[in-house]
Amino acid sequence: MLIQPSQADVRRFFCAVYAKSRAGQPLEPIETIASLWIAEHPEYHADLADVDAALLKMQEVDAANTNPFLHLSMHLSISEQCSIDQPRGIRQAVELLTHKRDSLHEAHHETMDCLGRMIWESQRAGRPPDGAAYIDCVQRHATRD
Repeated sequence: MLIQPSQADVRRFFCAVYAKSRAGQPLEPIETIASLWIAEHPEYHADLADVDAALLKMQEVDAANTNPFLHLSMHLSISEQCSIDQPRGIRQAVELLTHKRDSLHEAHHETMDCLGRMIWESQRAGRPPDGAAYIDCVQRHATRD
């Protein structure tokens, strides 16, 4: 069964994880991973501190700023993909990129470019996402100077 949370669900999730983490409350495994990425992005903490404000801002489009909820969701997605190696080969490609950049965080940011491109191309063409092209993109990032 495919779970497709709404934009509001995603915002509530990350705000709740941030609140639980700050309060020292126990976290579920997926929340622990999310909290680690939240900790890597202190610039988003104000956005995560107020769930009502986050929900009100859902319809705003600000091309000048990164959407913190989308950004954190992509970190979480890439972490999950690597944990189960799906699409096959993504774990090795991200590990190679992490080694090349000497930073998991930077590797994720470059992988996000590839993930975003794959999703955009899939939606534009009306076809399923091309996992092989996604992995090729990450590998190209890992092997370029």
